[in-house]
Order: sequence, then C-alpha cells, then structure tokens
Amino acid sequence: MNTKSSKSKKPSKSLAQVLDRYITPFRYDGAGKFHLKAHKTNEKGDLDKEKAQEILDANKKRLIEFQEKLYAQDRWSLLIVFQAMDAAGKDSAIKAIFEGINPQGCEVHAFKAPSSKELDHDFLWRHAIALPERGHISIFNRSHYEECLVTRVHPEILAKEKLPQKLVTKNIWKERFEDISSFERYLSRNGTVVLKFFLNLSREEQRERFLDRLNEPSKQWKFSMDDIKERALWPRYQAVYQDIVRHTATPHAPWYVVPADHKWFARVVIGSVINAALEKLDLRFPRADKASVAEFDEVRKALEKEEGKGGRKRVK
Repeated sequence: MNTKSSKSKKPSKSLAQVLDRYITPFRYDGAGKFHLKAHKTNEKGDLDKEKAQEILDANKKRLIEFQEKLYAQDRWSLLIVFQAMDAAGKDSAIKAIFEGINPQGCEVHAFKAPSSKELDHDFLWRHAIALPERGHISIFNRSHYEECLVTRVHPEILAKEKLPQKLVTKNIWKERFEDISSFERYLSRNGTVVLKFFLNLSREEQRERFLDRLNEPSKQWKFSMDDIKERALWPRYQAVYQDIVRHTATPHAPWYVVPADHKWFARVVIGSVINAALEKLDLRFPRADKASVAEFDEVRKALEKEEGKGGRKRVK
C-alpha cells in the first residue's frame, strides 16, 4: 500500500490572473471617485526594460493565437480605443503590440478633422461605419471621444458641426457622454468588446519627446506647430480628460489609465489588458459537424490514393 499522501494539484492560474498586476491598478469602471492627478505617469510596476520585453514578446505571441481563433470563430469582435495627448506613444504602441497580427482581420482608423460629408452626419456616424466586423479587431487611433474633447477645448469646432442652435445648450457635453455610453453598451450587447486606453503622459515627458522630434531629422515629419499650440492648453485638456473618464467609464466599457512616460511599460499594460480580455471570450476554432467529418474522410482517402497514381509526394 502506498503510504505517501497524494498532493492535489493547484489549479493553474488564468492569463488574467497572471497579468493582473499590470491590469487592475490602471482600470476604472466608474465605481468610486476618479482623479487624474492620483494616477502616476511614470509607473514601471517593478519592471526593467529587459523583463518588460519578455512580457511584451509573450503577449504578442498570445495575441497572434487569440486573433486567429477570433477570426475563425466569427462571433466576437474587438474595438480598441486610444486617446492621449500628442507624443504619448499611441502609434508606436500599436506598431509594437500588434506586430505579426494578420492584417486581414485587423484595421487601424486614425480619425483626423472631420470632412464636410462627415460634418453633415451625427458625430458618431464616421465612427460607427468603422466598427469591426465579427471576428475582426478595429483600432481607433483617436476616436469618438474627440467629439467631447477637442470640440470642448475649441468651441469653434463645435460650431462647424451644423447642429440646430437650440440643441447647443450647456448640457451638450453631458448628453454626449450619455450618447457615447449608450453606444458602447449597445456594442457590448452585440458581441463587440470595447477596450479604452488613455495614455497618461506627463507634461515634462511630452517636452522631451518634442525636443527629440526637433533634434532628429528622421522624426521631424512628426512635429507640427499645432502641437505647441495644443500644449499651451495642457491644463484644460487634462481637466476635460478627467471629466471624460469620470462620466464614460462603465463595467462593460472601462477606461484603462496607462502610465505613458515609459513607453515599454505602457505596452506591457496595453498588451496585458487585450490578452486578458480575449482569454475571457473562450475563443475556439469551429468544429466540423459529423456529416462534414465523414465527407472529409472520403476526400482524404481519395487524395491519399493519388500519390500512387503519379501524384508527387510533398517534401516537408
């Protein structure tokens, strides 16, 4: 008789549990108070660049696998929203995190100033037509949130949207927050997972990145004098961003306030959030029904017989 006591195996942790330290501290779903100044911009999570790169590489590998299943299953879709001040690292984060993703199932939309046609529609129209199909990922590099950010900082832009004057009241921003929250709730009820990232950059780090762009010829194309004009409005933008997060963070579409002073750590947080969200969907490759499996067996046998009738054997 075996006198050794058998030890029960501990259940393996889910991916969300493994990555939780890079997710939960930066998640806000509307519960409790929110103050932007309470969120550090230079957080590193006890990581160094080398360790962060290991996590980033692992997250990229997982994301490629998840996206393949997402596309094949053709049930869920993923909408990823990026908002930030200039030079916060949105473009480089998208490039680094989604490297290797099949472009057939992933699209990036960079929303600039609205065209005349877009201004002749409601403010959500151009974003609604860019939503992901089932099985796809859409990345909004700036988004519908610009319509209660830039238009609030620059009221003259709102005037160009041709709204009936009696609808432009002191409640318009509250109403837009309500519209956006309803829009995102509708998406979540129809199988679109909404992940929203605010890259929280310090004014000092933005200054350094602007100087890098000015001093490096290969980066000067990224710089615009408009960036300096907007920088002068920094306090106003921070106040409006705080208001946006406070009023549009919900359990079905929370905000992730990502420390952005260290690009490598921001990428760890973003990649971890995306992978953990996809894991929860229990994505699987579709299985063929019994009739199809039987038919596949017949086709397989026929193809295998061809080898003996002059068919070439594949060299692996």
